[in-house]
Amino acid sequence: MRPTLVLPGCVAGVVIASAVISGCSSSSSSTPASPSGSASSSTATATATATAAPTTITIGLPNSTPSFANSDVAVAQAEGYFAQEGLNVKVDNLASGVPVVQGVVGGSLNIGASSIEPVVNAASAGAPIQIVGSYANKLTVDMVTPSTITSPAGLRGERLGIQSVGAFREVMTRMVIEGAGLTTSNVTYVPSSSSAYISELLAGEIQSGVLQEEQTVTALKKDAKLHVLVNYDQADPNYFYGTYVVSKSWLAGNQATLEKFLTAITKAHRFMYQNESATVSIVAKNTGDSAATITKAYGVLLTQEGVFPLNSGLDTARISTTIATMKQYKILTGAEPSVSSLVNTGPIDSVISTLGSMTDTNESD
Repeated sequence: MRPTLVLPGCVAGVVIASAVISGCSSSSSSTPASPSGSASSSTATATATATAAPTTITIGLPNSTPSFANSDVAVAQAEGYFAQEGLNVKVDNLASGVPVVQGVVGGSLNIGASSIEPVVNAASAGAPIQIVGSYANKLTVDMVTPSTITSPAGLRGERLGIQSVGAFREVMTRMVIEGAGLTTSNVTYVPSSSSAYISELLAGEIQSGVLQEEQTVTALKKDAKLHVLVNYDQADPNYFYGTYVVSKSWLAGNQATLEKFLTAITKAHRFMYQNESATVSIVAKNTGDSAATITKAYGVLLTQEGVFPLNSGLDTARISTTIATMKQYKILTGAEPSVSSLVNTGPIDSVISTLGSMTDTNESD
């Protein structure tokens, strides 16, 4: 994987290889590149930010147990990117994207991280919210079942683990069973928490679970009779997954704060591609998984699939396609929202204009 960074004002790009960034000058560094400008002005800006009182924001994450997919926040915290931007970020881990979106709409959360489905449905119902970024814009999950279930049609009559109806894992489950010509009346939904899927699969209490990649690694290691029935990124590579969402009213008075948050998150994404060992350490601590498990998950999510956006990550064509898929599977509960009003690329575009764009063969924008 060789992501390439193009800084504003640079004649040539910067190629990252073996965690080394070659800048516009002959010097190099293993840390993420800084915006263009003199060292003195950058230092002055950092000093001014550090001495100012930090702005406190609250972000909601869509898993009761932290996942690799949402660990960009942990990386930004650990590497000091939030602090550099003068932010004090408080994290609220919730059961799914549904309560996250409810918190954004209700005002208890400033920024929400949610899969796209609850966001689209809330906007469809008239909620004044907008997608402003992405934590992982490709699907990071697998459907894991006993190996005796060899096709989605084999899920008929089985007990399938979900979070709640309309939440991400139920949506992913519904897409698989309806794609096989089944309906929810042909299966039994078993509500569960994200932290309980593996134990319930091992105990035979459920016959399918939609697992984050690190959970898949753990489940298959614990029981060789389990297997991946569906790798969702391979099954639908154009499906748009994770969003950062805000209310329009909060954004109206806090765009500068949002841009600081997105700057820190973008730096975290770039750090993750450049620094595997450090990323594994941070993510393992955040999720509670072993370094070996996270290393395997890293190989899938970053090296193979490139799920974390290096730039905007807001591909409106893919978002439109995803909304169409939601409509096809009756996941969309109301009128189809306008993508132009649902997605606000202004803040992240401003961030990338400052940081410089970066390209990679696997990562999606």
